[in-house]
Amino acid sequence: IAPGATAVVIGSGMIGLLVIQALRWAGAAQIIAVDLADNRLALARQLGATHTINSGTTDTAAEVARLSGGLGADVSFEVVGFTPTLNLALAVLKRGGACVLVGNLSPKTQDFPLQAVVTKEITLLGSCASAGEYPLCLDLIARGVINVQPMIETVAPLAEGAAWFAQLSAKDGGRFMKVILVP
Repeated sequence: IAPGATAVVIGSGMIGLLVIQALRWAGAAQIIAVDLADNRLALARQLGATHTINSGTTDTAAEVARLSGGLGADVSFEVVGFTPTLNLALAVLKRGGACVLVGNLSPKTQDFPLQAVVTKEITLLGSCASAGEYPLCLDLIARGVINVQPMIETVAPLAEGAAWFAQLSAKDGGRFMKVILVP
């Protein structure tokens, strides 16, 4: 990330919140968090997003264009993994921008906007797990640059694990971030 860049993070779940904090550390000037859940957007703001957009109520691409002086974002991070969020991550970019694909909830995407990627000369990058950054990540957490505490829903005994798995798998389970089970 170039210092002073405008970055958009599509998805403010745990991975998105970590990406937002890493972007702040890397020197992005504007970090725009996008999600459907206002509580996650509030947490994104707390952890370093300069702007938040609820994509269910706002024309996200138009708002990113406004915030970037009509240019669009330098880079977007798609951390959900569905066709609509991928298309949104591409739509918010400026000509020559880059999209980092992190989310992979869906193994394939439909209706990929090939023409938009080609004509806007967008660079697509994939990111999965780690390419040796663990020591740096642990150091950033240890120094408090990356704050993981707000993402921990609760610390529960291992005996409550089955109940927590059921709760996390329920229809509204997405409202929770992480649950740590201890023996």
